[in-house]
Amino acid sequence: MRALLLTGPRELELADVPVPDVGPEDVLIEVTACGICGSDVHGYDLSSGRRIPPLVMGHEAAGTVAEVGSGVSGFSPGDRITFDSTVFCGECDYCTSGRVNLCSAREVVGVACDEFRRHGALAEYVCVPARICHHLPDEIPSHHAAMIEATSVAVHAASLAPLTPDSNALVVGAGMIGVLIVQALRARGVDEIVVADRDESRLALAARCGATATFNVDDADPGEAVRELTGGRGVTHSYEAVGVTPAVRTAIETVERGGHVTLVGNVTPVVDLPLQIVVSRELTLYGSAASSGEYPHVIELMRTGSIDVEPLISARAPLDDAADWFDRLYEGEAGVMKVVIEP
Repeated sequence: MRALLLTGPRELELADVPVPDVGPEDVLIEVTACGICGSDVHGYDLSSGRRIPPLVMGHEAAGTVAEVGSGVSGFSPGDRITFDSTVFCGECDYCTSGRVNLCSAREVVGVACDEFRRHGALAEYVCVPARICHHLPDEIPSHHAAMIEATSVAVHAASLAPLTPDSNALVVGAGMIGVLIVQALRARGVDEIVVADRDESRLALAARCGATATFNVDDADPGEAVRELTGGRGVTHSYEAVGVTPAVRTAIETVERGGHVTLVGNVTPVVDLPLQIVVSRELTLYGSAASSGEYPHVIELMRTGSIDVEPLISARAPLDDAADWFDRLYEGEAGVMKVVIEP
C-alpha cells in the first residue's frame, strides 16, 4: 500500500509499505480521509520526541472496514467507521473507571516515542483495535468524520468544569481546538462566549462559529477587555487552547473569584503560572488530555448540526500532495486551519 512515511526531520516519503497485519481483535480500515493534526506538524521536525522515524503519521481519520479479526463482532466489511486516537487497554483501573484517556498502557495512533511505535492513517490502510472504533451515520461525510477526533478533544475540555445557566466563558486561542471549544460550549448552553487571539481572520471564524464577542490581544489588554465585556466581574470559566505563558496568564487573570480555568493547549512543556492569582482568587484549574469516551456524543452533535466542522476545513487533498501541505503548514501559511488528506 502507499503511505506517507516520515523518514527524517522534515522529510516525508510517499512509500510502498506492507498492508498491516490484522490481529484477532483488530479492524483493517481503508482510509477515506485523514486530517493533518497540529501535533503532526509540530512533530514533523522531530523536536517533540513523539514522531520518531520511520513512521506513518496521522490519527484523525475515517474510512471503510476492509477486514475484521476473528474475534471481532459488531463491525463488517463495508461499514463506514472512525476511531479514537488513543489505543486504550480497556482493563486497567483508569479504563474500567471510564478515564480511558489516562490508560496506564495507552498508545496513540500515528505516534512513535521511546515507549511504543504505532503507525497511523496517512496511508491507504490503517489497522486499529475494534474497541476504539465507532460507526458513522450517513449524515457525516468522510472529510467531516476526520474532524471527530479534534472535536472530541474540545468536547472533553468543555465537559470538565461544572456549568450553570449563568456561566460565561473566555476561550484563549482561536485555532481549530479553540473554535471547536466555542461550539462545544454553545452546545452545553453557554450563551456568552468571548474569544481572544491575535489573528483577525481566526477571530472572524470564531464569531462565525458562535463567539458572542472577540478581541485581539495585540490591540487590547485582555483583563480590561474581559472586564468591560462582563460588567467588571470577569468570566466564570476560561479555556486556554494555545499552551504558552501569555495565553495561560490571560486565561487565569480574566476569571472571576472562585472561577474555573481549563488548560488544553500544550505547545510548550513549561509555562509561568501566576500562582498568587490562582490562590487568592481560589481558582480551580483543570488539565484536559485528549478525550475520554466522547466519540458517540460528538458523532451525534455533528450529525444533528450542533457542531459544524465545515468552516474549519481549509483544503482537501490527495495523498500525493500531503508532503507539500506539511511544508505549508509548518511554515505557517496564512488562512489555513485544517487540511484533510483523502488517500
